[in-house]
Amino acid sequence: MNRPTRWTPTRSLRQAALPAALAMALSALPAAAQESAQPCPTPADPDATCEPADATPAATDLDRVEVRGLRASMIDALQIKQGSMQIVDAIVAEDIGKFPDNNLVEALQRVTGVQTTDRGAGEVTTVSIRGLNDVTTTINGRNIFTASGRSVALADIPASLLASTEIYKTRSANLIETGIAGQIDIHTHRPFDFDEATVVVAARAIHQEQNGETDPNLSALVSNSWDVGGGRFGALANVSYAVTNYRDQSVTAGAMVPFFTDAPPEGFVPYERIPTVIDGVEVWQPGLEAGLPFAPGSTLPVRGQQYEYVLSRDAIFASDFTGRRERPAANVSLQWAPNDTSEYVFEAFYNGYRNESFNSLLFSFVDWWGALGANPAQNIGLYDGTNIVRTRQGIGAPYNFTSGDLTTGKTDSYLYAFGGKWEIGDRLKLQSEVTYQDSEFETDFFAMRTDRVTNAVWVDFNRGGGVPAFGFEDNPATPDVDESRTDDPAQWNVAQLYDNANYARGDATTFTFDGDYAAGWGPLDRITFGARYDNRTSSEGMRVGPDNACDRALPDCSLTANPGLVSINTGFFDGRADVPTSWVVPDGRYIRDNADFYRALYGRPTSDQLSMTENFNVDETSTALYLQGDFAFELGEQVLDGQLGVRYVDVDTDMVFGEGSDSANASKLLPSVMLRYSFTPNLMARLAYGETLRRPAFNQLNPNIIYVEDVTNIGYGTATGGNPGLEPTESTNYDLGLEWYFSPGSAVYATLFRREIEGMVTDFRRRVTFEGYDYILTQPDNASDGELEGLELGVVYFPESLPGLLDGFGVQASYTALDSSQDIPVTNSAGEVVDIQTTPMFGISDSSYSVVLAYERSRFSARLSYVWRDDFLHHYEAALFANPLGVYFNAEQSMDFQISYNASDNLTLTLDATNLTDELYQSYYEYPDTHNFGTALYSRTFAVGLRYRF
Repeated sequence: MNRPTRWTPTRSLRQAALPAALAMALSALPAAAQESAQPCPTPADPDATCEPADATPAATDLDRVEVRGLRASMIDALQIKQGSMQIVDAIVAEDIGKFPDNNLVEALQRVTGVQTTDRGAGEVTTVSIRGLNDVTTTINGRNIFTASGRSVALADIPASLLASTEIYKTRSANLIETGIAGQIDIHTHRPFDFDEATVVVAARAIHQEQNGETDPNLSALVSNSWDVGGGRFGALANVSYAVTNYRDQSVTAGAMVPFFTDAPPEGFVPYERIPTVIDGVEVWQPGLEAGLPFAPGSTLPVRGQQYEYVLSRDAIFASDFTGRRERPAANVSLQWAPNDTSEYVFEAFYNGYRNESFNSLLFSFVDWWGALGANPAQNIGLYDGTNIVRTRQGIGAPYNFTSGDLTTGKTDSYLYAFGGKWEIGDRLKLQSEVTYQDSEFETDFFAMRTDRVTNAVWVDFNRGGGVPAFGFEDNPATPDVDESRTDDPAQWNVAQLYDNANYARGDATTFTFDGDYAAGWGPLDRITFGARYDNRTSSEGMRVGPDNACDRALPDCSLTANPGLVSINTGFFDGRADVPTSWVVPDGRYIRDNADFYRALYGRPTSDQLSMTENFNVDETSTALYLQGDFAFELGEQVLDGQLGVRYVDVDTDMVFGEGSDSANASKLLPSVMLRYSFTPNLMARLAYGETLRRPAFNQLNPNIIYVEDVTNIGYGTATGGNPGLEPTESTNYDLGLEWYFSPGSAVYATLFRREIEGMVTDFRRRVTFEGYDYILTQPDNASDGELEGLELGVVYFPESLPGLLDGFGVQASYTALDSSQDIPVTNSAGEVVDIQTTPMFGISDSSYSVVLAYERSRFSARLSYVWRDDFLHHYEAALFANPLGVYFNAEQSMDFQISYNASDNLTLTLDATNLTDELYQSYYEYPDTHNFGTALYSRTFAVGLRYRF
């Protein structure tokens, strides 16, 4: 019951109304693109003698990838979209081992209504469907996850193992109920997909421009099947191995805080940073939704009087982030069909992740105003019409530090499944499956700082286009020391050591049973039913060492006395910002290789004394039942068909956190309705209603609360914790779609949709009393409701009979418009709700689009693609500063190019390039012109490859 039943349904009146254009398109493809048999098209001419195809293609038709070629893969994707009862988009491999992009996430960004974000470490990692990132992912219909999470790291699934991917935007009762954004179902290859013995090997060399490395991406598939007795047996193995050496570079202006002007209250110096509390009275509240006012002349109350303030940043910093990532993966599939009425499948899927990243960080505080001289106002420049500091000169005696941070991570995820399907007579078909999966993630963090106090620093928080600039000034009293040389080890002292580690584990045992009955009871054509039982465990643990400073056992606490510690980067930010281009940090790899030596010097436990502390352990059992029916009847001269369904789910959750425990139960009845109507053989409308859920993340359920007493004389302490009482977020979904398949292999489609979401989880602050003392407790709560509505438009068009060399051109384009809102309670410093703030939902761009220009001849194909999305609210900053809470990502764009050449029937050569325009990615605090935040430079990639079929 994890996916639509994978048999061809009994034909109904619907078949007479299905568009013929897409099925007929296959006949227009070159012979090289038709290596596998295709179903006979539904005739547009009622007098035609060809036997019509079924309304919904069977899985073996949808999963076949031997169509070969860019245009053929687009046509196959349209065929899936047209034949599905739900609103679905699809991506189909162009050939065995040839998915359209470097990874699945990059391929998804061109699907209508799908956006991607969180680019870093050489790839994009987060997928949103219609702006929402709560996506349920299945592989061959089986729910998969990574470690202790509820979702899978999609980037860990190599594209070379995939046959097709379907993106469900509406949900039928037989689909898993979670994921209010939608469901992504990934299909791998199976031996019965191939008519003969097949061997395919592929190799690519991918060059990362910023890192200067060229990395391998290798894959191989071997498949065969044999006649055994009166049946058939097949075996397939598919392996993949990819390496990525990456480099990400960023420059960031710190958070905003308020400062007095040149006329401060008694006891303060001009332009001193303003504390939140003065004489026991709160002066300003950090963490306001809109931040502190930034109009000229804005004031704050101190001792009963108003004093003007300016807003400036507390720091400026640069990060040079490099690393190496490896992803091994393998898929094994065994199929056995002992006769025509039964089939058994065993599959094993493995994906791994190995990562070692090194962050070289240069950081300087710029919030000290005590050494400005006689007229400090001359050292600052404001944005016109604001009280916001844009430039500062001569910031005296700033504290700087560098940090060499080494992080290693390792994931191993295994999935095993065994199942069968059986035909019982002419009408009843059954299938069942048992699945077990286990996933574990481990990471450790080892870092050392160096520090210094320099003579002065100058800074321009926005030199232009949101990119900061900064540098260090020499001390005239020490002319032999060039303090602008941040790469001089002699200027830095060894400081704190950090040594942390975490683990996350999860496993699940799942049983499913599904049935399909060809009822034929008048309009009720088909009944499907089933049950799903899933037992899931999730746990996390950690160890954190103290961040004490350098022990005296390190001679002079200097880098020059410890040359093995020295690591110096070069060429930072490719000359695109006026910032230091090189600096010295402790070498994280050297520290990690000699970890126990440095642990002992810092007075830390050595490796034989280290242990993890479990944070939580959750055991969750979910049981679901569903029933749905397909119907069809004549309406006018055409046919109205559809599906009615209901799904019942019950979830029991037992939680253990340290010495405490808790439990919860939730159940829900989820109805779904889908209607389809064809106005003409080529024009179809869809109307859908459904309800879906989002369960809280396991780590959000942790009831343990950490209390920190008042250390700033505010009058109350602070506390943080999870919330075992979190309820699932519920979404009611409406969709109206129109699809026109106007010529072979071409279509235009549009969808209007609306999501009404209740009980979204947001951080909520309130006052509590613990052991006779007041605290402001921050916990996740179902405190927000929201609405999302939008429009999707898409087109695939390959013009027919273009003259000469123009024949073969085509376009694939999509546009998505979104409008969202969420109501978030606003609390004061006492934890009292004082307002309800309406903001956009996180991750929602108002508009996004993609355009793919394709060209294909008999042996040659090319694709130029461009993706753009508008700016969007990404996350909330920590509620400690004076800037607005919301951190927005600026508009993002990417241009990619691909060429394939079939040198022979068996050999294909490829050339790929990504991020051709070498974009800068930027973020800001709500107001982009004055509240810029970070600017990041990511690498372009260039790749050459070959693929050989035996």
